[in-house]
Amino acid sequence: MSTLVCLGLGYSARHYVAEFGTRFTRIVGTSRTGETPANARVEMIPFDGGTPSPELCQAIASATALLISAAPGDGGDPILKSLNADIEAAPQLQSIVYLSSLGVYGDHGGAWVDETSPTIPPHTRGAARVDAEQAWQALGRKRAVPVAILRLGGIYGPGQNAFTRLLAGRAHRIAKPGHVTNRIHVADIAQAIEAAFAKKADGIFNVVDDEPAPPGDQITFAAKLIGIEPPRELSMEEATRTLPPLVMSFYKGFARARNDRLKNTLGVKLRYPNYRTGLQALFDTGYEARDPLA
Repeated sequence: MSTLVCLGLGYSARHYVAEFGTRFTRIVGTSRTGETPANARVEMIPFDGGTPSPELCQAIASATALLISAAPGDGGDPILKSLNADIEAAPQLQSIVYLSSLGVYGDHGGAWVDETSPTIPPHTRGAARVDAEQAWQALGRKRAVPVAILRLGGIYGPGQNAFTRLLAGRAHRIAKPGHVTNRIHVADIAQAIEAAFAKKADGIFNVVDDEPAPPGDQITFAAKLIGIEPPRELSMEEATRTLPPLVMSFYKGFARARNDRLKNTLGVKLRYPNYRTGLQALFDTGYEARDPLA
């Protein structure tokens, strides 16, 4: 019997389970409320980062695979803080996949980075991610269980894309010449997770498409597809003055992330190698929010 435990059944994890969940005989997911998804195959257990329930501890004990998508907080990684001993003692555990972020690289002045490049996160969120990555790798070494760290680019997909931001009035174009961001379609994240589990991969993998691009370009492209004018371009000075700090944190520094290991080691063939193919597919099939487990 193979059991997948998703510690944090969020956006990417739900898409993974929807497409590849049939490879497991049992799937357990956690959320703060433990709400039951429409897909009856997924057993939900509430977990808010505090004391785990006996049901969650029992699920960990039977797990053959762990998918970790819960982000670290001010107190560190909530999973390791509460469940470290249970995970270390899990007798059937064969593979761990941890979803991290490209934000750990920080500012490399637009240079290309790969998985061996130094991490210089510009904010506490990124620093917490680096600490969490290292803690999961240490646990894997202690247990002799492979741990794949997937550093995700900016995620987009149904309900979370340039179209929905445009229509909600939350899309921005900011003038910063030469600035690019890295992104990845959620369907390709699901592919990367599956490849990591299937290969029992160990190590760090950048999960991004082939083409780092200016963030405003995808907004302009999406606006053209749905037949509306893109928002006017803001100067950095105006954007800093009027937009939330979280938005502006993505303009503090940048790097272009290579995905060679994703394709050559994990063997992932990207369905959406750039934002144009991804946004076109969403436009053709539906960019609105929908639960993949429904």
